[in-house]
Amino acid sequence: MATASADNAVKEHPLAVTAVLSVVGYALVVGTFLGWVPGQVFPDLSLTQVNTLSDAIAAVNALNVLVIAAGWRWIRTGEVRKHAAAMVTSFTLILVFLVMYLSKIGGGGTKEFVGPAFVYYPYLAMLAIHIILSIVAVPVVLYALVLGLTHTPAELRTQTPHRRVGRIAAGSWLLSLSLGVVTYLLLNQVYGWRYVESATAALVAAPL
Repeated sequence: MATASADNAVKEHPLAVTAVLSVVGYALVVGTFLGWVPGQVFPDLSLTQVNTLSDAIAAVNALNVLVIAAGWRWIRTGEVRKHAAAMVTSFTLILVFLVMYLSKIGGGGTKEFVGPAFVYYPYLAMLAIHIILSIVAVPVVLYALVLGLTHTPAELRTQTPHRRVGRIAAGSWLLSLSLGVVTYLLLNQVYGWRYVESATAALVAAPL
């Protein structure tokens, strides 16, 4: 998945680059949830627009499941270029998801599950696993990507833990995305929900 074999700062310090990118990503998400990110950054979304974004996010995640699965299959059959293209596409979809997700949370709000107890608790369990895996997988995914973009296929096999890290990244992200799609279906298509406006959106909408 390398674009160049020349030594450079990113290639020499992949863990440091991964750490910086991870901190930036975490800061954006946490800052949005806590209302620390300025409200002007996000669009002022109506409930209809929040629902549309929820549908779009689920579609992107479902597509990403297929892309990651294809990339995993291609590397197992030795089709390195196809694997590389799939993984870059997958990361692009992750960025698309992140933009839509932060826009939905920062400019709109969240929807809380309303349904029978026998579904509610499994829903919470799946949602918890989805969230935890999403958080934990960020540095792993980024590390695999940084290694892939800065090393040749031969270097990846002999000089880096890319194969092992990539397997962990793909597996955890596949499970996280799949559970995200399932919880979306339960929340939006099968049962009901209660809308909760985000802190940022509330501040923007509040009269001065």
